[in-house]
Amino acid sequence: MLNNHKLVNQFKLLLDNLKLANKFTFLLMLVFLGSIVISGAVLSNILNQRAQASVITQADNFLQSMNSVRNYTTNNIIPLLESKLDTSPVFIPETVASFSARAVFENIRINPQYEDFIYKEAAINPTNKQDLADSFETQLINQFSKDPDNSMSSGFRSLPKGRAFYIARRLNLDDSSCLQCHSTPDKAPKSQLAIYGDKNGFGWELNKTIFAQMIYVPAERILRTANHYWWLAMGVQAAIFALVIIVINLLLKKAVIKPITKISKLAQAVSTGKLNSDFEQKSNDEIGTLAASFNRMKSSLEIAMRIIDQKNNTKP
Repeated sequence: MLNNHKLVNQFKLLLDNLKLANKFTFLLMLVFLGSIVISGAVLSNILNQRAQASVITQADNFLQSMNSVRNYTTNNIIPLLESKLDTSPVFIPETVASFSARAVFENIRINPQYEDFIYKEAAINPTNKQDLADSFETQLINQFSKDPDNSMSSGFRSLPKGRAFYIARRLNLDDSSCLQCHSTPDKAPKSQLAIYGDKNGFGWELNKTIFAQMIYVPAERILRTANHYWWLAMGVQAAIFALVIIVINLLLKKAVIKPITKISKLAQAVSTGKLNSDFEQKSNDEIGTLAASFNRMKSSLEIAMRIIDQKNNTKP
C-alpha cells in the first residue's frame, strides 16, 4: 500500500510539473494505452474463439470424410471380401473400417498443410494397440458412454510433441458384421488371431460406445492464425488511435492552449502597466467569454488609471 501511495504522489507531482498542453497529451496517451490494452485483450479472446471454431469445422469435415470411408468399407468392401476372411492365410486389413479410415487419413497428411494432424480411433480394448486409448481418451469414452446426448468434445491437452487442440466424437458399434471379428475369439478369422492374438479387441457389444474418434491439431496452428490477425488488427487500431490523438491534440492547442497562453501573456503585460493591447476572440465559447472578461477588466483598469492620473494632475 505504501508503494502504491508513493506512486500516486509521484504521478500527481508529474502532472503538476507539466504544462497544460503536455498534460492533455499525457492524458490522451494514457487513454490510448488503456484502450489498446483492453481492446487487445478482448480482440485476442474473440480471435482465439474464431480460430478454434474454424479448426473444429475443418476437423469435423475430416471426421465426416473418415466416416464416409468407414461406411463404404462396411457396406461395399466387407461384403466382397468377408468370404475370404476364414480361408485366407493372410489377414485382409481392408475389411477393417478403422484401417481404411486411417490409411486414407495418412494419404491426406502427405499435404504439408495437414502433416501435423493426428487421427486416432481411440478404444479402451482395441484389436490394434495403435488405437489403445490413453487415460485422457479413456475418460472421454466413459463420458460418451454415460451420457447418450454427449456426442462431441473439444479443447486443449498436452501431448508428448507439445500442446494440441483436440476434437473427439462418439463412435458406436452399429454394424453387426463387426461382431464377426470382435465378439469372441472363436468367431474371429484365424488370420486375425495370428496377427493380433486372442486377448484384445473382443467382447464388443452392438450399439455400445467403443471408440472416441479423435483429431489432434497442434495448438501453434491455432495460435499462429489468431496472432496473425491480432497483430494486423492491432496495427490498424493503433494507427487510427494515434491519428485521432494527433488531431485532438492539434485542435486543443488551437482552440484552447494558444488562446489561454496569449491571455496569460497579456495579463502579465497588464500587470506591468501596459494597457495598449486587447485580446481578439470572436468565438462564443468559454475561451471567448474569458477573453471578453479580460478585455472588460483591462478597460476598467484603464478608466481607473485615468481617474488616478487626473486626480494627481489637479493637485496644487
